[in-house]
Amino acid sequence: MKVLAAALLLIATPVFGQSPVKIATAERVQSAIHIDGILDEAAWSNVEPATDFTESYPDPGAPASQRTEARILYDDAALYVGIRMYDPHPDSIAAQLARRDASGIYSDWVHLIIDSYHDHRTAFRFSVNPLNVKKDVYTFDDGNEDASWDAIWEVDTRIDSLGWTAEYRIPLSQIRFSGDEPEGGRVWGLQIMRDIARRDERVAWSPWTPQDPGFVSRFGDLVGLTGITPPTRLEITPYISAQVDRSPVNASNPFHEATDATGSIGVDLQYGLPAGLTLTATVNPDFGQVEVDPSVVNLSAFETFFPEKRPFFVEGSDVFRFGQTRSFNNYAFEEYFYSRRIGRTPQRRLGGSEILYTDAPDHTTILGAAKVSGKTGGWTIGLMDAVTAEEQAEYIVASGDELAAPVEPLTNYFVGRVRRDFRGGNTVLGGMVTATNRKMGGSAFDGLLRSQAYLGGVDFEHSWADRAWTLSGYAAGSLVEGDADVIAATQLSSARYYQRPDADYLDFDPSRTSLTGHMAELAIQHAGAWDGSLAYKEVSPGFEINDLGFQSRTDYRAVTTFLGRRISEPGELFRSYSYSAYSYHVWNRGGDRILDGYAGGINGTLNNLWYGGINLTYRPEYYSDRFTRGGPLAGVPSEWQANLHGGTDSRKAVAGGGDLSIARNDAGAFSRSLGVFLDLRPSSSVRISLSPNLSLDESKGQYVRAVTDPLADATFGTRYVFADLQQTTLALDTRLDWTFTPTLSLQLYAQPFIAAGDYSAFKEFRQPGEFLFDVYGDDRGTVVRDEGENGSGSYTVDPDAGGPAPQFSFGDPDFNIRSLRGNAVLRWEYRPGSTIFLVWQQQRSGFEPLGEFDFGRDARAIFRQPAQNIFLIKATYWIG
Repeated sequence: MKVLAAALLLIATPVFGQSPVKIATAERVQSAIHIDGILDEAAWSNVEPATDFTESYPDPGAPASQRTEARILYDDAALYVGIRMYDPHPDSIAAQLARRDASGIYSDWVHLIIDSYHDHRTAFRFSVNPLNVKKDVYTFDDGNEDASWDAIWEVDTRIDSLGWTAEYRIPLSQIRFSGDEPEGGRVWGLQIMRDIARRDERVAWSPWTPQDPGFVSRFGDLVGLTGITPPTRLEITPYISAQVDRSPVNASNPFHEATDATGSIGVDLQYGLPAGLTLTATVNPDFGQVEVDPSVVNLSAFETFFPEKRPFFVEGSDVFRFGQTRSFNNYAFEEYFYSRRIGRTPQRRLGGSEILYTDAPDHTTILGAAKVSGKTGGWTIGLMDAVTAEEQAEYIVASGDELAAPVEPLTNYFVGRVRRDFRGGNTVLGGMVTATNRKMGGSAFDGLLRSQAYLGGVDFEHSWADRAWTLSGYAAGSLVEGDADVIAATQLSSARYYQRPDADYLDFDPSRTSLTGHMAELAIQHAGAWDGSLAYKEVSPGFEINDLGFQSRTDYRAVTTFLGRRISEPGELFRSYSYSAYSYHVWNRGGDRILDGYAGGINGTLNNLWYGGINLTYRPEYYSDRFTRGGPLAGVPSEWQANLHGGTDSRKAVAGGGDLSIARNDAGAFSRSLGVFLDLRPSSSVRISLSPNLSLDESKGQYVRAVTDPLADATFGTRYVFADLQQTTLALDTRLDWTFTPTLSLQLYAQPFIAAGDYSAFKEFRQPGEFLFDVYGDDRGTVVRDEGENGSGSYTVDPDAGGPAPQFSFGDPDFNIRSLRGNAVLRWEYRPGSTIFLVWQQQRSGFEPLGEFDFGRDARAIFRQPAQNIFLIKATYWIG
C-alpha cells in the first residue's frame, strides 16, 4: 500500500524535456485509390509529403542517406498511405522473400506505425519489404512488441528507376480508436521508419535513436482526421481440420490403434464492442500446435517453461501481463498468467500393479473460451474465461475388466486485468485477478489438485524526465484451497520446502486446508546513454500461482543492480559498443544468503558489422536451501564463469557465429558449452539455419535420493545421497524456410537430440551448511552394484558397513536419451485472413541406461527408434 500511495503522490509530477513534436497532415480523398504500388492517382500529388527523415542508426540524428516521402489520405472506411523511397542504386535494394511476420531476414523495409489511441504507449505497426512481404506488430508499454497480432490490410510495392514504393490501404476496422471525435478533429501518433539493408541503416520521420528511453512516446502527430467514426467490427473465422496419427505398433495393448484419424470443426469470432473494446470468442477451438517444443533434459526439482504457441491465447496476451517492472536486471522468473495451464495434459496418472493398460487423453478438451480486451479512453481492459471438460481415462485390470476413471476435473479459468493511464501515459496504475475453480467430484483428485486458486494484485509505473527515469512496482497476494493432503503437498513442494529441518521460520501444518502468500517488487530505472537500475523483490513462502501461472520458487528477498553505458556513434573501429556491470544479492526469509553474484561485460559491433563480446561472472560462497530438496541448508562453493560470443556480417549470403561458455567452481565442478550457428541464403526465396550446440558438464553434487534413518543424527534423521555426474548433451536445430510467394511458404524444422549422463562416486551429505560428502566405499560404508536386464541395474548401500544402520537400494540413474522432433508446414494464405495448413510432424525417442556418450552409436540409435507421424490439414475462412 505504501508503494501505491507513493505512486499516487507522483502523478502530479510534471513532464519535461520533450522535443518538439513533428506534424503530418492527412487529406480526405473523394476518388478511389487502386492499391497497386504505383502512386499515380491525382490525390497523391495534392498531399504535402512527410519528409526530413533522420538516422536512428548507425549515425543517430544525422540526415538520412536516401530521401523518403510519405503521403497520407483517408476516407470513411480506410487510411491510405503512399511512401516513395528514393534510391540511386535500385539494383542494390535488398529484397528477400519470406512468409508473413518473418523476422531476421536480410531486406529493405518500410514501417508504418500508428498510435491511434494517442496514448504514447501503444501502436499498430504495418511493415512491408520490396517483395511485398507483410508484417504486422502490436506495440505496447512504449516499446514492447507482440508479433502475434494479425490484421487484415492491403499493400503493394514496386521497384522502379527511382527506388521503390509502398502503397497501403488500412481499413479503419483494423485500427482501434475511441468513438467520440474531439473538437478540431482526431490526433493520432505517427511514425514512419525505413530500413536500408545494405547500409544497415534505419531512418525515422519522427527522430528516434536506440538510446532513447521510449519508442511510441517519440512519435509525431497525424492531424486532419475529421468526420470518421469507428466502424462496426464483426469477424468470423470458421475452421475445419483433419488429423491422422500413425504411431508404432503395440500389439499387446488392446487400446492401441496404429492409425488414429480424427476431425474437428469450430469457429472463432471477433466483435467490436462500444468504446473500442473487442469480444473474442471461440467454440470448439482448435488448439493444436503447428510447431513442437524442443527436447530438454531436466534434472532439477523445477518445471521447464515452454512458451505459448496457440493463436487464441497468444494474440493480445500483452493485455494480461502483470508484474513487469522496468529494470535491466531482475532475479527469478514468474508469469502470473501462463495460458498453457488451460488445456494441459490431464494431471492424474493411473497406475498400480492391478492396472495392465491405460488409454488416457494427451490434452484436456477446452469446451469454450472468450475474452474481452482493448482500450477505452485511458483504460486498458482484459477479461478472459475458459472452461475445460472433465476427462476420463480407460484402463484394463488384471481380471480383464475394462474400466474408466476421471483424470482431470471440470475446471473454470478466469483472468481479469485493468490499467489506467495518467499524464499522457507517463503514469499507469493497474490491477489483476485470476481464479481457478475445479469441480472435484468425489475423492479421485484428493491430495492431487487444489479445488480453488486465486490471485489478486496491483501494479504501477511512473516516468518522468521525458521517460528517462521510471519508478515501477507491484504487489500481489495468493490463496489456494483444497483438502488437507493437497495443501500439505503444496507446503512440501520444491517451490517452498516447509519441511526443511533447520528452517525454524517455516511451520509445516499437515492439517491446513488453505495457504496464502504475497509477492512484491519495486524498481527504479534510468534509460539512455547511461542505463541503470536498482530493484528489490520479495516472495513469502506461501505464495502459489501455478494453477494458472508459472513460478519456480518462493521464500526469498532479492536486491539487484545494473549500470551500463551505450555508445552508438561510429568511430574508427567500432560502429557501436557497450559495457556494463551488475550484481544480485538474495536471502531467504530466514536471513540465509542463498545467492550472491557480480558480473560485467563488453559488447561491440565493428564497422564491417562483425560483432562480439565477453561477459564475466563471479559468485562467492553462499548457501542453498534447495540443494538437499527439503533437507538442511548446504554450502555452495564459489564459482566463476566466462562467456564469449561473436558473429559475422549478417548482410552476407553466408553468415555465422558462436557462443562459448566456461564455468568452474572451487569443488572442481565445471561446465563447458559451445553453440554455433550458420545462416545460409542461397537465393532470395530460401533460407537455411543450422544451430548445433554441445555442452559438457560435471557436477560434484547431483541429487540422487533421500533415505530416512534415525541414526543419521548429523543430518536430522535422513541420509541425503548425491553423486558426481558427467553429462554430455548435443542438439542440432535445423530450419529451412522456402517461400514461393508472400502468401505460400514451406517451413521445415528438425531437432536431433542426444544426452548422456554417467553417475559415479555415490556419496552422503555430511554436514548442514557445508559442501562436504562422505563417498560410499571410500570414506564410509560400502556400495555394491547389482546388474539387471538390458544394461539396467541397481546399487545397494550399507552406510556403516555392517553396523546398525539399515541398508538401502536405488536404481542405476545412468541415462542415454535420444530423440528426433520435427515438422513440415506448408502455409497458403489463399485470401486475406484465410489460410490452409498442411502439417507433418514426426517424433522419435528412446532411452538406454548406458551413461557413456558415443556419438556414432547414439546418432544411429535415433533412427532405430520407432517413429510417430502426425499428418494434419487445417483450413480457415475469414468473414469480415
